[in-house]
Amino acid sequence: MDTQEHLASLDGQQYLVLRPAGAVARAYEEVQGALLAGDAGGLPHPHTGHVTLRGFFEPHRREELAALIRTWAADRRPIALAADAVDSFAAPWQIVILRLARTAALVDAYASLTDALAGSDFRRLGELPLDEWTFHLSVVYAKTLRPEAWDRLEAAAVRPLDPSPAETVDAVEFVWYENGEEYAETIPLGGIS
Repeated sequence: MDTQEHLASLDGQQYLVLRPAGAVARAYEEVQGALLAGDAGGLPHPHTGHVTLRGFFEPHRREELAALIRTWAADRRPIALAADAVDSFAAPWQIVILRLARTAALVDAYASLTDALAGSDFRRLGELPLDEWTFHLSVVYAKTLRPEAWDRLEAAAVRPLDPSPAETVDAVEFVWYENGEEYAETIPLGGIS
């Protein structure tokens, strides 16, 4: 995030994300670039592609939360990602996304993180049960578009990806926001350095 107002709105929050850097990242950049060069130009968007596994609000227990995540990550193997479509979250969200396939490793990561958090009282943001979660990378936030403009953007963007770009990530990133700044720690999966 790079605007002061967006950074301020995230103050005190933490996120556990995957950051693709290979074929999925390239597909994301191509889709986002094409949309921003067209009708989505000027709309808010993430500046780097990422897959959010969880959000938290623990401004006073961040290190305790990070320790739990490090322990969880040490038991995980690298995670296979495959993008299967450009899709969307319809109104009221109006977000164009790069939807990910529910690979065994990705589903296991989400489920095992749920298990690791079960005994804690960490405040989680927007958490959904596994069967309701859509794994994705947000491409463009179009909530400000009028319904007709959103319908046009959505119709132009949504499509299957064939072939499906795929890659494996070997780390998670723990991101937190404090006093208008973004911080991050990269945590290897399965002790890979």
